[in-house]
Amino acid sequence: MNICVLTGGSSSERDVAFASATQVVAALRGRGHQVTVADTASGVLDHAAEARLLVASVRTGPPPAAAVDELIAQERAVLLGGLLTDPAIRDADVVFLGLHGGRGEDGTIQNLLEMAGVCYTGAGPVASGVALDKDLAKRLFLGAGVLTAAWLMAPVTADAVDLDLDWPVVVKPSREGSTVGLTVVHDASGLAAAIAEAARYDDEIMVEAFVPGRELTVGILGDLPLAVGEIIPRHELFDYECKYTPGMCREIFPAEIPALLVEQAQEIALRAHRALKLRGYSRVDFRLTDGDELFCLEVNTLPGMTATSLMPQSAAAMGIDFGTLCERICELALEE
Repeated sequence: MNICVLTGGSSSERDVAFASATQVVAALRGRGHQVTVADTASGVLDHAAEARLLVASVRTGPPPAAAVDELIAQERAVLLGGLLTDPAIRDADVVFLGLHGGRGEDGTIQNLLEMAGVCYTGAGPVASGVALDKDLAKRLFLGAGVLTAAWLMAPVTADAVDLDLDWPVVVKPSREGSTVGLTVVHDASGLAAAIAEAARYDDEIMVEAFVPGRELTVGILGDLPLAVGEIIPRHELFDYECKYTPGMCREIFPAEIPALLVEQAQEIALRAHRALKLRGYSRVDFRLTDGDELFCLEVNTLPGMTATSLMPQSAAAMGIDFGTLCERICELALEE
């Protein structure tokens, strides 16, 4: 196949996108495919730019807001300047989206690719935008009978938390990934600061009931639920540092839970995937309570594909190696 890996972007997850692309590019080239790489914020990469930008490591925190603002302006200029009509993308059999957050995951890039008549991996424009918007996604979960934690959208007062949620709560941007801007708040004194932190990344802020329990994840590939995994972070939550710093968490695939719970997690994960009208692949995250209730946290439409990412581990536990996983994702896009 002639494949263009579209990566980088202008979101706070830019480092993660490059780390994912690094693994995907190597795997697809190793399978004999012709692969080019493009960054939505700088254009098609030559060999020198690939060597500079495609690195497997991720810094322990997202880039500062000022750097993200500058990247947003650069990306706008590159996209409006005709990146998606460049032969590297226009002539590709499929564009592999190695993007996370921002325009890469909210449906914007997907819309532009649709208009350009380009085949690409993952969910369509509307489904991508809905899945990234945690408020909308949770409403669809409930409609599909998928249990999810109670929530409020800011502005939220401490009295409202007392009345509707109780403490602790999780405060987070409604349209960000990788737990960027997320804070666990244990009492009223920390609420305002947590909302201010989330507001650095999004103007819609969610205040969600904290669900204690074990953290589980399930990959979806086509209509196939993959292996259930358990994440045991060193921090209170599976935050940005734990996700991308080796040794900051234990990841167990397959999860050491009863077979009945495995089947339930896989069935609910597929139901959540379908409720958002996703296609291709996704990753669904849960909290498992002491009472064996599964609360859906979110669905990732472009899950990480880094060396430490969960989607590849979920596939590997089913006997699907990384190269096969990348090829299958491309094939699913072509089948659509």
